[in-house]
Amino acid sequence: MATATAPVKIQRPRIQQTTCFIDGQWIPAQSGKTFPTYNPATEELIADVAEGDAADIDLAAKAARKQFDSGEWSRMDARDRGRLMYKLADLLEAEIDELAALESLDNGKPFRDARNADLPLTIDCLRYYAGYADKIHGSTIPIRGNYFCYTRKEPVGVVGQIIPWNFPMLMTAWKWGPALAAGCTIVMKPAEQTPLSCLRMARLAQKAGIPDGVINVVPGYGPSAGGAIVKHPLIDKVAFTGSTEVGKIIMREAAATMKRVTLELGGKSPNIVLEDADLDAAVAGAHFGLYFNQGQCCCAGSRLFVQEKIHDKFVDQIVSMNKIRKLGDPLDPTTEQGPQVDKEQFDKILGYIDSGKREGAKCLTGGNRHGSRGFFVEPTLFTDVKDEMTIAQEEIFGPVMSVLKFKSLDEIAARANNTPYGLAAAVWTRDIQKAHALAHKLRAGTVWVNCYDVFDAAAPFGGFKFSGQGRELGEEGLKAYLENKTVTVAMG
Repeated sequence: MATATAPVKIQRPRIQQTTCFIDGQWIPAQSGKTFPTYNPATEELIADVAEGDAADIDLAAKAARKQFDSGEWSRMDARDRGRLMYKLADLLEAEIDELAALESLDNGKPFRDARNADLPLTIDCLRYYAGYADKIHGSTIPIRGNYFCYTRKEPVGVVGQIIPWNFPMLMTAWKWGPALAAGCTIVMKPAEQTPLSCLRMARLAQKAGIPDGVINVVPGYGPSAGGAIVKHPLIDKVAFTGSTEVGKIIMREAAATMKRVTLELGGKSPNIVLEDADLDAAVAGAHFGLYFNQGQCCCAGSRLFVQEKIHDKFVDQIVSMNKIRKLGDPLDPTTEQGPQVDKEQFDKILGYIDSGKREGAKCLTGGNRHGSRGFFVEPTLFTDVKDEMTIAQEEIFGPVMSVLKFKSLDEIAARANNTPYGLAAAVWTRDIQKAHALAHKLRAGTVWVNCYDVFDAAAPFGGFKFSGQGRELGEEGLKAYLENKTVTVAMG
């Protein structure tokens, strides 16, 4: 008689880098201070990490400036830059299991999500931009008179990059990829909640042979280390992914030194299901589109609009999926949902759940903490949600789905657009004409049709309205790290 075997738990990853990485050196913060990073599944300390501040950012900015102004990186044959980026991607791939475990430990996301989604997308992004490195060029322009006129694409210079905690390695690649391909040098601040995987990536970049000073990583807190990046006069551009509130601060403070700014900010994305949709596919897509990564996605489909005729059946299927969703240890390969990233986020989500209940929405699943240890929130589903309710207007960034009923196509575009955000949206229908018509009316930077959360390094991503400015990924993402120069030569 066969004996069932328990699933193998993933081994705890090594903790190797916990200091600042500046000009090729691993050094403590100038102040000597450290801050803790915790395992959100157990609330236990993982490691103490160097707490960088303005002094460390100054060192990093000077190292990046020196490398850019007089070092080899921006002057290197572009094919060689691409070769080193390919090498970094190969090193990531060689350590993919351990890196996924590190991401899971520090962030709380299930190992299987980190291993099967985050890391492959991270590697793909670096390879995509590695291939772009030697394809950056200007053009000749026929102008009036006896002149030879051409344009050059030049790197913007030293870039400050501030990344969030929800996809640490992937967001690192989204920032590093185009910057490195363009020939820029980097000062990066990872999120204080999840600094470990970015530091490990810096170690692998060093191992790949990327020259000293090209990549500098300073862990620390937003107001001190992040604020210093935005204000530093040697930094030419800031790229930030995070909240809309912080994005507004960055825009104001970057204006003093006229920095270029790219912002990928919050969202309250509408996921619209028409009555003719493939119901099973739409249910699966809506469930994934909200609960993936514990709902901690800027583009999460947190406003689920379902046409009246299929509303009840649709909700019943979501309820059934929520009831069997497995929460638990992120390093268990069978876990489907891990904890929220920290107590602050955990408390914020529970506060929004209480708000939904107070304002009259009906909670069909979840609504509470899961277990007694770790920052776990049950997969929560609200119905009877009105457009003006707090849970339908504000970004929750957690596993909380709001279902809103609609009658006709005439109303849905205006309702879907009725928030300050415009990051993403989705439409589910068998009628491709309806899909295109609705996609064109939605004020969102990305619209998925009969799918959700489909990302590729070649496809630009970014938001309308309060969801940001500029684009990441694709050719548009590369352009954000380039300056255009026009050269005109008199021909005699």
